[in-house]
Amino acid sequence: MCLSGVDYFSTLGYQPGIAVAAAGALAPVATLILVLVTLLGAVPVYRRIAAESPDGLGSIGMLAGMVRGWRGKLLILVLLGFAACDFMITVTLSASDAATHLLSSSSSPWLMPVTLGLVALLAAVFLKGFTDAVRVSVLLVVVYLGLTTAVVARGLWRILTESGHVADWTAAVTTQHSSIWMMLAVAVLVFPKLALGMSGFETGVSVMPLIRPASGTVGEEARASRIRSGRRLVLVSALVMSCFLIGSSLCVTMLVPGDQLAAGGEANGRALAWLAHEEFGRVVGNIYDASTIAVLWFAGASAMAGLLALIPRFLPAYGMAPTWARRSRPMVVVLAAVAVVLVLVFRADVDAQSGAYATGVLVLLGSGALAVTLHTLRRGNRRSGVPFALVTAVLGYTLVANVIERPEGLRVAAWFILGIIVVSAVSRTRRSFELRDSEIRYDTAAEHIVQAAVAGSGELHLVASCAREAPDVAARARGLRASNHLSGNRPLVFLEVTVGDPSDFSSVLQVTGHAVDGVPVLHVSATTVPNAVAAVALDARDHFDAIPDIYFEWGTGSPVREILRYLAVGRGHNAAVTREVLRRAEPEEGRRPRVHVG
Repeated sequence: MCLSGVDYFSTLGYQPGIAVAAAGALAPVATLILVLVTLLGAVPVYRRIAAESPDGLGSIGMLAGMVRGWRGKLLILVLLGFAACDFMITVTLSASDAATHLLSSSSSPWLMPVTLGLVALLAAVFLKGFTDAVRVSVLLVVVYLGLTTAVVARGLWRILTESGHVADWTAAVTTQHSSIWMMLAVAVLVFPKLALGMSGFETGVSVMPLIRPASGTVGEEARASRIRSGRRLVLVSALVMSCFLIGSSLCVTMLVPGDQLAAGGEANGRALAWLAHEEFGRVVGNIYDASTIAVLWFAGASAMAGLLALIPRFLPAYGMAPTWARRSRPMVVVLAAVAVVLVLVFRADVDAQSGAYATGVLVLLGSGALAVTLHTLRRGNRRSGVPFALVTAVLGYTLVANVIERPEGLRVAAWFILGIIVVSAVSRTRRSFELRDSEIRYDTAAEHIVQAAVAGSGELHLVASCAREAPDVAARARGLRASNHLSGNRPLVFLEVTVGDPSDFSSVLQVTGHAVDGVPVLHVSATTVPNAVAAVALDARDHFDAIPDIYFEWGTGSPVREILRYLAVGRGHNAAVTREVLRRAEPEEGRRPRVHVG
């Protein structure tokens, strides 16, 4: 909870001041609306996501299962772009905010070096080990929330026991707004500005694979145990944060003078820290400042953990990232490098990054609500889907309002999306010639066909084709023997490949056997024709002790068009691509299956 919630809880450092700046005396009312949307909207949504995606794929994984093909992959890349925007800006914004607090200035010449140092220190913690990151987060969150509890409790005690605070606040509210409906309307209108207080839910479900199931549970019982714990994590985090949001908003609104919260005031951006100094003196105030700086710095840990959970589960599996992207330490280095670039681009300016941060947070929350709504409707529960559709509408309104007010956030997110799409396309192209399908299974008929072919001549002659291109097997066998000068005593085995979803990168190959017009045929469903043919040929060599000869017919069309067709739909230039896949997979030419084209 501390690792995934450190970003969520760290917003207490600036959220109460943002609420007062946006809503004035109505800040507690606006914060109450934020809490209601959190508890009645975001919490039910993410508890459902935790139940449906205990593997940590979150709302992106749920949407991925609903949209297939290249459209689905493009949707995932766009959502990953928003997630990367949210999480990476969390790292840099938190480090920038911590540096600003540390230097007590947003214009110090040391701001950028200190911010870069904090980013490097965060990366060093993750390079040392994930367990160390969890331990640091627990220590920082416990200390910070403990000190914040003391500050808020002291403030609330003053509000209850000292006369004038409640009366002055009530007078200010009624003077500014004539009716309760007007108050609610204004609070709803400023709600999008407070949406930063809803961050952290996506990271909460992304770290679910780290949750240890109850002892003695295995299989479905362990999965159910992890789901219960994940749902509890989401609820407890939200309840803890809601209490702090309401309490801190009341304290800051009633106890901190308005001129101190204004730009240039001592409480600007650090309202609770200012209260800590006022209520407990310089020593405790300085300790609270130090804990705030530490939590703001380590808020990027939840974002780092979220990215380390999301990216390795999507991009490498789609062939859209190198295989080393599945490992944590290389990815930490890459993410740290991206964070350094962002710090330099934004010059460690907190305000310049906050729009992109809010946009990423709201897109992920909205996509989560939409995923749950569609998932519920698909199951035929229309009545159950209505509340989630309402939550989706509220979050959609909040996102649109935020984008209208701060369009730069969408522009920053667009650069992240473009970057992920370009990197994914380049990586997919570079990895297209890999031997993708590592697991191959034969049914009994397929095994008998290959064994009979090898036993008769000691050779294995495979005729490769896409299943849709082989209507007359016997006629093709006769033509192939004539064009390749194959004698009639050499048995031919047709290998037909059905292309399923070519946007997938790899799959388990299930080889089935049957006969057509007396000709033995092996059939397999795969993501591409050439890679599947190469995988089956190498597997047959290893298991049946015969180096296959593979026969293709010349394809029609220009080579450029055919290679683009292969990249898009999984077939095209089959002979040349199969040869290249085999060359890369088996460097020893004498053991490499031979490719013939006639």
